[in-house]
Amino acid sequence: MSWNLRDISTLRNIDLFHHVSDDALAALSAVIRTLRVDPGEVIFHQGDPGEALYFILDGEVRISTDVHDVGEEALAFLESGACFGEGALFDDDPVRSAHAIAGTACHLGLIPRDEFRELMKNDSELAVEILRSFVTTLYDRLRDTNEKLSFFALNDIYE
Repeated sequence: MSWNLRDISTLRNIDLFHHVSDDALAALSAVIRTLRVDPGEVIFHQGDPGEALYFILDGEVRISTDVHDVGEEALAFLESGACFGEGALFDDDPVRSAHAIAGTACHLGLIPRDEFRELMKNDSELAVEILRSFVTTLYDRLRDTNEKLSFFALNDIYE
């Protein structure tokens, strides 16, 4: 399947972009690239430099980390509409904190760090809108993590 990311309706299916204006999505679409990966293919390794944010157009991605004396531990299984690797856009010296591995054949969108930063520098209204969307997304993830931790604590998983 070919993805037309200039058609902003495609981007509306990405969680991160639900509440972003049409004008902002049109500006973002100019810097978005696409990537196809095969099942089991590593998108990036923990410790790699962060060069882009990724979002899933189609497929599934496993986010995992290496745990000492245990091996690889899955942190999340992401499906179409999810984004990952967003720290690369904001950190001054981004290093990947986990692995991203295709669980199925995937079509990914990616926003290169340098192009994103240039876009934000040149359009402050766009920057505010995108940052608000990122903060909302990160807050939702934090809330989900807190709920999972509460569940584990209530079920004495740690004892």
